[in-house]
Amino acid sequence: MKLKGNHFRNKMERWLMSAIFLSLFLLKVSISECAAPYKFTSEPVSGLSTAIRDQLHQEGWCSMYDLCGARKDGKPLNCPKVVEAVTPTETFSHKIQSLCPTITGNVCCSEDQFDLLRQSVQQAVPFLVGCPACLRNFLDLYCELSCSPDQSLFVDVISTTREHGRELVDGIDFYITEEYGTQLFDSCKDVKFAAMNTRAMDFIGAGAKNYTDWLSFMGHRAGSYEAGSPYQINYKTNAAGNIRPLNTSVTPCWDSSLSCSCGDCPSASSCAEPLPPSDNKDEGCYVNVGSLQIGCLNLGVGILYVVILLGILAWWMKAGKERSNTTGQSDINEPLLVSSDVSPPVPGQGPEIEEAGKPEKTQDPTFVETYLSRWFRAQGTWTARHPAIVLVISIVIMILLCFGLLQFQVETRPEKLWVSPGSEAAEEKAYFDSHLAPFYRIEQLIIATVPSANESAPYIVTNKNLLLLFDIQAKVDALRVNASNSSVSLQEICTKPTGSACATQSVLQYFKMDSSKFYDYQESAHAEFCFEHASSAAQCLSAFEGPVEPGTVLGGFSGTNYTEATAFVITYPVENFVGESGDENEKAVAWEEAFIQLAKEELTAMVEAEGLTLAYSSENSIKAELERESTADVGTIAVSYLVMFVYISFILGDWISPWYVTSKTMLGLAGVGIVALCVLGSIGLFSYFHVKSTLIIVEVIPFLVLAVGVDNMCILVHAVKRQPDKEESVETRVGRALAEVGPSITLASLSEVLAFTVGIFTPMPACRVFSMFAAVAVLLDYLLQVTAFVALLTYDLKRAESGRVDCFPCIAVTAESSDEQAHEPGVLVKYMKDIHAPALNFPAVKASVVALFTGLFLASIVLVPNLVPGLDQRVALPRDSYLQGYFGNITEHLRVGPPVYFVVRDYNYSTESNQTNLLCSISQCEPNSLLNEVSRAALVPDTSFIARPAASWLDDFLVWMSPDAFGCCRTFPDASYCPPDDQPPCCPEGDDYCSEGDTCKDCTTCFLRADLLEGRPTTEQFREKLPWFLDALPSADCAKGGHGAYSTSLDLNGYEDGVIKASEFRSYHTPLNKQTDYVDALRAAKDFTKRMSKSLGIKIFPYSVFYMFFEQYLDIWRTTGISLLLALAAVFFVNIGITSSVWTSCIVILTIAMIVIDLMGVMVLWNIQLNAVSVVNLVMSIGIAVEFCVHITHSFAVSTGTRSERASNSLSTMGASVFSGITLTKFAGVLVLYFAKSEIFEVYYFRMYLALVILGALHGLIFLPVLLSLCGPRPMREAQSALEQAEENVKISREDEGVTEPVT
Repeated sequence: MKLKGNHFRNKMERWLMSAIFLSLFLLKVSISECAAPYKFTSEPVSGLSTAIRDQLHQEGWCSMYDLCGARKDGKPLNCPKVVEAVTPTETFSHKIQSLCPTITGNVCCSEDQFDLLRQSVQQAVPFLVGCPACLRNFLDLYCELSCSPDQSLFVDVISTTREHGRELVDGIDFYITEEYGTQLFDSCKDVKFAAMNTRAMDFIGAGAKNYTDWLSFMGHRAGSYEAGSPYQINYKTNAAGNIRPLNTSVTPCWDSSLSCSCGDCPSASSCAEPLPPSDNKDEGCYVNVGSLQIGCLNLGVGILYVVILLGILAWWMKAGKERSNTTGQSDINEPLLVSSDVSPPVPGQGPEIEEAGKPEKTQDPTFVETYLSRWFRAQGTWTARHPAIVLVISIVIMILLCFGLLQFQVETRPEKLWVSPGSEAAEEKAYFDSHLAPFYRIEQLIIATVPSANESAPYIVTNKNLLLLFDIQAKVDALRVNASNSSVSLQEICTKPTGSACATQSVLQYFKMDSSKFYDYQESAHAEFCFEHASSAAQCLSAFEGPVEPGTVLGGFSGTNYTEATAFVITYPVENFVGESGDENEKAVAWEEAFIQLAKEELTAMVEAEGLTLAYSSENSIKAELERESTADVGTIAVSYLVMFVYISFILGDWISPWYVTSKTMLGLAGVGIVALCVLGSIGLFSYFHVKSTLIIVEVIPFLVLAVGVDNMCILVHAVKRQPDKEESVETRVGRALAEVGPSITLASLSEVLAFTVGIFTPMPACRVFSMFAAVAVLLDYLLQVTAFVALLTYDLKRAESGRVDCFPCIAVTAESSDEQAHEPGVLVKYMKDIHAPALNFPAVKASVVALFTGLFLASIVLVPNLVPGLDQRVALPRDSYLQGYFGNITEHLRVGPPVYFVVRDYNYSTESNQTNLLCSISQCEPNSLLNEVSRAALVPDTSFIARPAASWLDDFLVWMSPDAFGCCRTFPDASYCPPDDQPPCCPEGDDYCSEGDTCKDCTTCFLRADLLEGRPTTEQFREKLPWFLDALPSADCAKGGHGAYSTSLDLNGYEDGVIKASEFRSYHTPLNKQTDYVDALRAAKDFTKRMSKSLGIKIFPYSVFYMFFEQYLDIWRTTGISLLLALAAVFFVNIGITSSVWTSCIVILTIAMIVIDLMGVMVLWNIQLNAVSVVNLVMSIGIAVEFCVHITHSFAVSTGTRSERASNSLSTMGASVFSGITLTKFAGVLVLYFAKSEIFEVYYFRMYLALVILGALHGLIFLPVLLSLCGPRPMREAQSALEQAEENVKISREDEGVTEPVT
């Protein structure tokens, strides 16, 4: 997974022009600043005469009036005139009241002073107008200071300066009450500035935490040629004498007349109990037992297990008692663990004691069983008589299928592997890309310091490290590659939100990405200054004229303690294009490949030489590394299969004298060739239909088919060896052997085929395609096993009986061999018959087995809920991948999460609709509006995973249109758009200072209050002014312009009809360090938008770049459950169809389910996550488990005698084949996977396959026989025996070559 760690998306967050940050200082300006600079010098004069000071503090008097001059840097200064308040003209009075409605009657300001007041406070309006109460209080503060008729009561001029013989104000004391200051600050402290996704107080108060800090910031006297107040304003509360501190009424932010939104005023009564964000942490069910808190599942399973143990103990005691009664009093003291070979009574004491040693009554074979035996006997005999024909036909068919490999393609695109085409996240991504803009590509470097022993990592921001960073940047800028017949550099492909400069997120942006400014800007000290003033200092603006937040370019710090930073994070956003061909980003991909090569070969050495570490990544890195991984372990996989091939060749032979004749190496290799043909044929068949393969298919299906194929080969070979009459022809023996085991092989293979076939209905493409390929491969393997392999087996039997050497059949030898030795059972058969099966017949062993396996199963049930969904990207990559270190650095250093967009569909902005108020978060918006709820969710980031309030184009647009923002939406007399006064043509382009001119002097606001409908624009006003807003550049006079910040936030196609098809509101997730964090963040965002959509009646969905790949984990349990249940259901019904026994089918399904559940329990203990790869393996495990269970169960069903005898017979007949054919073969091959270079092979193949083989063998060879001996189905007469009885009077002549089928 890749993190998008900056505040600027495709067109980037915004170019917040340098002038706007100058305005942040100008907010501190005294209200008497003038535009025209003065050209004279001054001599300061401290203090005032006592007579003047005594006259200041009277009602109706002014402490200062009019403008008398300016400092030498041009900042205007007031006159320290102690005069009575002046009566304004009627026109002037109306102008004053338009801005200062509380100032009536006489005033203490001239028209020049008031015009300057209006011009200065205009710069604060865009930051505060979203909260009318705060704005009103802020304006009242400066209105009282500048124009109050009782100014002398709370303003005391404490120092003056003299310019050209004129005395000018140089410092004042402004007296206010603590109550007034506190209420003023409280009304504004939570107001947010949406364009920057931060609080307005960070701009107008330098992040002040109380009113004293705020007023001290605004009253600080600016130095020469610095932006700020021209004289010192000391805000004081300790008044004396006739001074009466200002204590006018302050409008609370929750006041109904000037109410603010919940986001700007969370203390409002309507916001007191916000709807809590969804809590993603399920506390679960617990039961208190004393001081212990036990989970309900754990307690229930524990009680159940105790009950089962008591039942097992009762059975054991009853079995021992009944056994004593049947053997006489002399055996009362005989221990239970005695040999059961003596008959009668027969082994298997327990429920069978009631039978007094009598075998169970047999039942006739089912119609299906009889038909299959008849068919396989005829088919096997015919195949053995015509092996060449069968082989030729088989080879021709497989070659035809393999021709499809000419169109073979491998799907490597993650979105095509793990994302369902109809998935919600995929549809939402497509909607976002088509209606708004694709998320940009990310190239990233992380340079970090290295901690020493017992010490934390040192600070990264030093002069030495910054100069190194400049050298690295020079290398990156100089990097050029040839692509699409052109030379490509970063400058050609990077994201440029405001012009020609790339929006690179780097600490070097504080130096304008220009190394020549490093020393001019006071080196690292300047960077540290910008960490605290990134949004408020013009000299900290980036080369692309926007602010760079320190949290996006630094890492390893806590909170906002940037001086603890231990890493530089350099991010290069690159334009992204989305299309079907995948070649739209050819230039970017070519540059990214060269970028990674540069980092490997040059940048790493440069960084390490300075004692630092470098981690790097590009947008294309994961895909490239996954493709490299696909070939990294080819050798390991090949060795694994080679080991299995060698073992197969060994296990099929008899290895008795002469071993070079009785061995079956050629037959084993031919069998392996059949498996390979099946896999290739399956891939070729689907390639004909242009179905792309996947790496999972190439890696897993051969393992699966080999397991099934080897088992069948062993069963067939051992069945032929078991034929009693060795004098019969090879053809007859082969026919009899196939009739004996054919139904069992069919039952197992058909179960596996259907188990994989139902997997086609799972939504995950990788699982669906795997199931398709696996079903066909297993089906082909089955068909070739009962045809081609039977033909090969016939040839091999004739070769051995004619004394020809294995692998060299042209060489015939004469050797003495004992027939008795040749037909003597093998070691495994002897073990199963003489040791393993008898041991399982002791009641104590049976009780122990049931108790142990039941306990294991119940313990796994308790563990399964602890399976963690996800796929750690580091596990999926090669161990030597450079991305291993990169992901580790992301977790350790990054302090910002991926952006999240709340996308609104079909927003109806018409007058008739109330959707505007249901979305916005400024004044008059609904308390439970979307943006207010996002702000609330950001207050609890631990559960909402939302880090901050959303940037809102709608809020900014409504503010931009407001008459209160009188510097934003303006028109010329001809009704055309008039830009702010500090933009061309109002201000000549290129001028550093804008003086008042005539160009825009007649511009007026777009609307008066009376023109709006309850404070909101009409449909026509909204429609007309929205394009103006999106084209408006932000500046000092109006920071709300939407150009750059919101250029791609809306889809304006068809908006003239009153509906905006798509728009987005942008926020950020908290840092996501674990796979579960990504899943929980996605779930929280989905839950939030579903709740909001339902509450507001508006279509809303969340979007982030990682959602599409993590959506699978929201339903991974459902997908897993459906896949496994469908596969088990298929096995169940196939068993019923062939055996006609529900009880037999239930026993098989129970055993398979226990294997799968136990495997999932092992996954928890062995830290194997639940994802597409493990789901495929779990589905495959059902197919393997069928092989462990079906053959033994079928052999049990057709055996005669008591249950214990039948269980022993099934182990003697099939146990060796199952153990040698699956267990040992897979065990040998799996061990090699431990040495794989890719951790994914070691985790998801070695661990899971090893656990599967061990669990399958234990359940199939120990638990299942015990279970069958206790409660197995009634015996069924073997169909082969029934056929022989029906044909007992018919003899098939070996010389009769014309007979091709036995008489039936």
